[in-house]
Amino acid sequence: MRTPLTAPKENKMASGTVKWFNAEKGFGFIEQDGGGADVFAHYSNIAAQGFRELQEGQKVTFDIAQGQKGPTAENIVPA
Repeated sequence: MRTPLTAPKENKMASGTVKWFNAEKGFGFIEQDGGGADVFAHYSNIAAQGFRELQEGQKVTFDIAQGQKGPTAENIVPA
């Protein structure tokens, strides 16, 4: 029986607090819990129905992807 060379990765979502979000422009930044670079947040990556926006100070969980200009939040879920 063969065993995989690498173990499957666990997809653990990051958590943080919305630093600011401009609903008119549809983007903002999330401050990661535990430090690290702020993460860019775009309204199209918010996992919600209807009008999607975030509020300053709101707790969220998200996946981090590398964007052209730095870390980007994907699958943003309000906590």
